[in-house]
Amino acid sequence: QVQLVESGGGSVQAGGSLRLSCAASGYTYSIHCMGWFRQAPGKEREGVATIWIGYGSTYYADSVKGRFTISQDNAKNTLYLQMNSLKPEDTAMYYCAAREGGCIGLVSTDAFAYWGQGTQVTVSS
Repeated sequence: QVQLVESGGGSVQAGGSLRLSCAASGYTYSIHCMGWFRQAPGKEREGVATIWIGYGSTYYADSVKGRFTISQDNAKNTLYLQMNSLKPEDTAMYYCAAREGGCIGLVSTDAFAYWGQGTQVTVSS
């Protein structure tokens, strides 16, 4: 089993920045792909960014390219999402996810077995 705990959400004005963190524990050696997803009220959960652990390959949704950066700190078993130039449409609950397989591109939510509880990001105009 793998446990994921997100932190770093909050409220910011448009144009601001936030950094989300996701601390992983448990059988982390089995994890080869991690990602960030978000879900706004009334909308489906969507992929934001994924990273293939070990290779460092990263993938982003078109809506966040150039503004968000996904990264990992293997020593700390922590995943990050640096979010810059935030827009009101980025407002959502953000979730960290992990899977044992690798990832090429934005892997669908169905492929991820482990999920955190989410952290809220609110961007005001």
